[in-house]
Amino acid sequence: MMRKLTRKSQMLLYALSGFGINLMNIMMGSYLMSALLVGGFGEAVIPYQTYAGRDLVIAGLWATFAFIAKVVDGVIDIPMAAFTDKLRSRWGRRRPSILIGLIPLIASYLLFLLMPNDHATLLNTVYYGVVLCLFYTFYTLTMTTYYATFTEIVGAERDRRFISNVKAIADIVYFIVGYVAVRMLLNGINIRRVALIVLPLAATMLIPIFLIKEPSNLDEKKVEYKTVGLVASLKHTFKNKSFIKWMLVHSLMQFGVQLFLGGINEYFSFTGMSMIFVMLAAFIPVPLTFSIYNRLVRTRGFGFGIRYTFIVFSLGMLSMFGVSFLAPGMVKTVLSIASGLVCSFAIGAIFASAYSVPSQLAADEEAKDGIGNSAMYFAVQGLFDGVATGIGAGLVLTALKQNSGAIIYLTLIAGAATLASTLLSRILPRSILDIGKQDKR
Repeated sequence: MMRKLTRKSQMLLYALSGFGINLMNIMMGSYLMSALLVGGFGEAVIPYQTYAGRDLVIAGLWATFAFIAKVVDGVIDIPMAAFTDKLRSRWGRRRPSILIGLIPLIASYLLFLLMPNDHATLLNTVYYGVVLCLFYTFYTLTMTTYYATFTEIVGAERDRRFISNVKAIADIVYFIVGYVAVRMLLNGINIRRVALIVLPLAATMLIPIFLIKEPSNLDEKKVEYKTVGLVASLKHTFKNKSFIKWMLVHSLMQFGVQLFLGGINEYFSFTGMSMIFVMLAAFIPVPLTFSIYNRLVRTRGFGFGIRYTFIVFSLGMLSMFGVSFLAPGMVKTVLSIASGLVCSFAIGAIFASAYSVPSQLAADEEAKDGIGNSAMYFAVQGLFDGVATGIGAGLVLTALKQNSGAIIYLTLIAGAATLASTLLSRILPRSILDIGKQDKR
């Protein structure tokens, strides 16, 4: 059994572990994939935000690869989760899994920065598509293992919510780095060099290697949790109806959010709004706005809090869509910043829900039947997310980029999707709606 963290300082440090890897994911999904095509970028930023100032991949085929890579990112979660849940070693199952994923993850990130040819070719398209699939495969193993430990590294719901909340705040920080600091660097440095500048932050994933204290599980008779095979683990997870209903709501929201984040660079470039100012307005107030969400969860439950979050994010996206049609000037700048500020009331909660709900439902199930397959819950969530992101940041975004002026509709589609997820949230059961209410657990 994994030794539990008991000090808040340890939990705080543990929640920061994924910072660098998540930042690499931002670089890949929001910058590097887009940098292979010039469509959607303003002329002034093309020398910095694309690899070579010209298309390096065949657009139609690349859209297919981008979709496949995102689906692979979701599908591969299943065998990777089964791998880490069942792994037996003298160091337990979680630390070895993280290391097995981390090393090739960094290698594939570096390979994506290479440029086989300086113009659009089939070789380039296939090369980047294959490397992208490798990147998401090992990103999945690393992060699915890490998220699975949220169930195991602490013993109470309030501690899981603390780690989830701190992780959500850390997400805001890496989003500020990713969408503000990186964007500032791109004013004079090419995207490939910027990608190398942020790479050393991947070392934060070494934190769990030192904080996880897990005994050898080579002797099955001494292991306190039960493990099951891939198929049995998958069936066990899908039998949790509360979790599957959450997945339907979450994946619809994920489609909208990832569509926006995947095309954020092109969107702000095309509409003439300041990405730096809007992102600062969206992210800096989050510690304060997140406290409002947590207060709502404690008094009214998770269900009320997440519906509030979806509605607020939708309003922010739809208002940004309206502002994009205004002529450049002070009014447009002020209103775009105001739209970002509206989004700040939702961003932290959106991130936290992706950690808190699966980890708590997995802990509830383990307490009931003794099966320790928490990684599979995050894997199934990754499967739903992968399909939603593949459709949004792959197929839909590429279609918008290839149709002149269509990128302006990005926030309209994102806002409509999260608004639809608000309506769909009516299917959520009481076991989810009441999470966190009055700190009852």
